[in-house]
Amino acid sequence: MFNSITGIITGKFPKQLFLDNNGIEWDICVPDSNLELLPPVGNEAKVYTWLQHTDQLMSLYGFASSEERSVFLDLLKVDGVGPKGAVKIMSSVSSGRLNDVLERGDVEMLEKIPGVGKKTAGKMMLTLKGKLKISESSLSSPRRADASPFADVIASLASMGYDRHLVEQKILELSEVLAADSSFSAKTQKEKEDFIFRKAIIELS
Repeated sequence: MFNSITGIITGKFPKQLFLDNNGIEWDICVPDSNLELLPPVGNEAKVYTWLQHTDQLMSLYGFASSEERSVFLDLLKVDGVGPKGAVKIMSSVSSGRLNDVLERGDVEMLEKIPGVGKKTAGKMMLTLKGKLKISESSLSSPRRADASPFADVIASLASMGYDRHLVEQKILELSEVLAADSSFSAKTQKEKEDFIFRKAIIELS
């Protein structure tokens, strides 16, 4: 029906964006990871859209780029993953990280994503491995200029209900303390994320 909407961002909330276009304010469901890629409230933005229209409802979904929308549409191909489920997955992990996990065949990591159980993780691996439409430039570029190296951990904890501001502060504190730990520095990025994720849950609880 329409490819995108350009307007002024009037509100940003978890998985929700308000966008004013010539006096019409659109209520758009947007993954948290994509909200971070869009400009702050009060700025103009182009949001790529997908419309869900059934007998019971009409919902508009939005994305920071056509590529992010393609990832969403790929997730819909997985048996048992609907639009809301796809948004929840994308809110918890960046598209680049998701692609990396799929390519490594890391089913265990997939199962840790909120909204993805063991059965769904297996289906995602079968359906999407080697098939996500993500460009090399997207994989190598940061999610935002000031992105934390633990942005995926922050997004995952926020999606679990923890206050995002507190989560960001806690992750910053932990990363600064652990930076002086040689055993932590020797870990791979995935091992660091898993470690700091578990430690943050303990301290936030």
